[in-house]
Amino acid sequence: MTALPTPASLLATGRRLAPGMVAAAILTLVAFLLGDVQDALFGWIIFEPLVLALVMGLVVRALWTPPPPLTAGIAFSAKQLLEFAIVLLGATLDLAELAGAGPKILTAVLISVTVTLGVGIAIGRLAGLDTKLAILVAVGNAICGNSAIAAVAPAIRAKKQDVAAAIALTAVLGVGVVLTLPLLIPLFDLSDERYGVVAGLTVYAVPQVLAATLPVSASAGQFASLVKLTRVLLLGPVVALFAFLYRNENVVGEVRPGRLTLGKLFPWFVTGFLVMSLLRTTSVIPTAWNDVFKDVSKVLTAVSMAGLGLSVDIRSVRASGPRVAVVVLIITALLVMMSLLLVTILNIG
Repeated sequence: MTALPTPASLLATGRRLAPGMVAAAILTLVAFLLGDVQDALFGWIIFEPLVLALVMGLVVRALWTPPPPLTAGIAFSAKQLLEFAIVLLGATLDLAELAGAGPKILTAVLISVTVTLGVGIAIGRLAGLDTKLAILVAVGNAICGNSAIAAVAPAIRAKKQDVAAAIALTAVLGVGVVLTLPLLIPLFDLSDERYGVVAGLTVYAVPQVLAATLPVSASAGQFASLVKLTRVLLLGPVVALFAFLYRNENVVGEVRPGRLTLGKLFPWFVTGFLVMSLLRTTSVIPTAWNDVFKDVSKVLTAVSMAGLGLSVDIRSVRASGPRVAVVVLIITALLVMMSLLLVTILNIG
């Protein structure tokens, strides 16, 4: 039986991790300040603090190699803090509300996510991407952008540079989707509700969904949020699926024999995500706490992205960047066409 950590060992661990975590936290603070500046200038945040934290981390890492005393805390920020953030995100999901959305929306989401995952991975492989990088790009586009990429990465033992490439390029190109998606309204004569469903099925991240729909109408934003949350709900099962598929692979990517365990099938943070969702659904976690959990999860994720950026050499991302961008653009076009087709066939909105 593993002995419980002593106060002295916890203090020593804290001292070892603190310098690197402080470095990641400083970048995160700057990222949130830049987000406030964007909001004041443009009325909405174009580049989310999470993306800015990652990009700034990459830039700093390209100009400066963190010394050994910082590496442990940076690594902890990039991995363990992110897992805690995913667990807290589960506390904001009410499964009962999603269940009441109706079979049409659920059907559209299931078809969209399944097709995007399968076709997206195939497109990535055809473009010459490594299988794991292709999975990250497809998952990010299929479910919820940065959060999905970050959640699936530890399950498949993805390389840090692959995670950085998938997150950075998916997020940046996602801004283009937000800016151009409203052009579909007059082109296809979409009602506000139907446009909201299309946006919810297409746009990568929850903040970007709201940025793409609330300027159109509150109704569009409500429909889009409902669809998007239904997509987010699939994050747990998708992570569990890839954890099962990669259960016999270790951190350095060498296949080794081993028996299937519950921990391999359901990483602790996936189980925590689902448990927190159930606690929220049964009102053990009050609705009034939603914003607290959401804000803390957002901050932890941003710190994790800063840590990820600080631990990745941008030169290793540059090699796969153009191919990742092409794959993301193709998948985005597929998502838009599929979303328009689904709302028409299923008569949603």
